[in-house]
Amino acid sequence: MEVPFVNLGLQYQILRDQILSKFDEISKKGDYILGSELEKFEKEFANFCGTKYAIGVGSGSDALSFSMIALGIGKGDEVILPGNSFIATAWTIVNVGAKPVFVDVLDDYNIDPQMIKKAITKKTKAIIPVHLTGRIADMDQIIQIANENNLYVIEDAAQAVGASLNNKKSGSFGITGCFSLHPLKNLHIQGDGGIITTNDTTIYFFVKKLRNHGLKNRDECEFWGYNSRLDNIQAAIARIKLQYIDKWNKRFIEIANIYSKELQKVCLVPTEDSKKVSIYNRYVIQHPSRDKLIDYLKKNNIETRINYPIPLHLQSAAKNLGYKKGDLPNVETQSKLILSLPIYPEIKNNQIYYVIKNIKLF
Repeated sequence: MEVPFVNLGLQYQILRDQILSKFDEISKKGDYILGSELEKFEKEFANFCGTKYAIGVGSGSDALSFSMIALGIGKGDEVILPGNSFIATAWTIVNVGAKPVFVDVLDDYNIDPQMIKKAITKKTKAIIPVHLTGRIADMDQIIQIANENNLYVIEDAAQAVGASLNNKKSGSFGITGCFSLHPLKNLHIQGDGGIITTNDTTIYFFVKKLRNHGLKNRDECEFWGYNSRLDNIQAAIARIKLQYIDKWNKRFIEIANIYSKELQKVCLVPTEDSKKVSIYNRYVIQHPSRDKLIDYLKKNNIETRINYPIPLHLQSAAKNLGYKKGDLPNVETQSKLILSLPIYPEIKNNQIYYVIKNIKLF
């Protein structure tokens, strides 16, 4: 048996007729940029997340960058983030001229609120909690810390469409929520894309101009902006898939529960929190012989990944920030043990149990 880590083609095959029909409809109209499908998707996504507004942009990275630009974060400012995210969470901070300040994480891979407190300085302007693997961070504590220190909270919810804490969804806690629609996310399109959620009217109207060159209208440029618009066809695809996201998320949870039940005696598996709904965009185990396990599974036609093998503070790009090995012990220890198993709604149960069988055999 073969078990690929992802199989994006399967989802397309299921939705192919709907996607092609919408593609044909839009193409006949020639309604490609900032069109009606984007407007509808923005409204539907905001409603899904429980926010007033949503703004489609070119990528999840742009969602983060534009949030910081809208908040005036730049040179001389510091932004606190976990040390175990994808590189985009860090480079977007650098890109606006600010300094990333990395802190350690808890056992669930999410940022440690106590470490946030220790990292706050007079230069700190924002906190970016990352809902890693689709498991929401401890937003109650994080929001409280931010309020006590007059800081912004920008959620990196790229992996967590539909995750929630006390029935409140990701993207609705911070001043903005930043989502990626990249093909490896649980709600994805056929290329790059992103979306920002917010309840702040000023940010909403500013980012709508920022993503579109800074244009006030077709002929008047209010400020220098960017060209970062979620195109109408991709928005239409996102609208189709948003109808299925609750069903797919339930499947992610079902698969995660099977893995956890079957593997809890042979490796470290995620633990559940009754206050949270985790959607498991990634299912991550820990094993002391992780690298040998990867090779064993590969020989048995099972693909796995490490998300992420090199912590942010130890990347070559971060050398000038002065971090060293040992600065974030939990992040560093986890990076040597973590392994992401295949998980997507279309995976078959016999494939799941084949993965489980081989991990147990190892």
